[in-house]
Amino acid sequence: METVHVFVRLEPLAGKEAEFREALLRVAEPTRGESGCLGIRIFESLREPWVFTIHSEWVDEAAFELHARLPHTVRFLEVSEKLLTHAIQALRTREIE
Repeated sequence: METVHVFVRLEPLAGKEAEFREALLRVAEPTRGESGCLGIRIFESLREPWVFTIHSEWVDEAAFELHARLPHTVRFLEVSEKLLTHAIQALRTREIE
């Protein structure tokens, strides 16, 4: 099996940064507890403090697909629709070096 790395760039609406940051922090812990999650890290930009990034690692794509359907993820996606400037787009990758 090949480890899947997922990257997501997130930009909240003006004035919604703190609320979105809290939503990110709430979803991280239950995600870490998922059996297929090898790790999840959340970042905020140093130069654009309103830009956030998620990097997560999964045992395979099936584990990430399951993650997308779990209640804590679904709640996060619903909240995000109201707080972000754009739809969430995840970049699924594999390490080449």
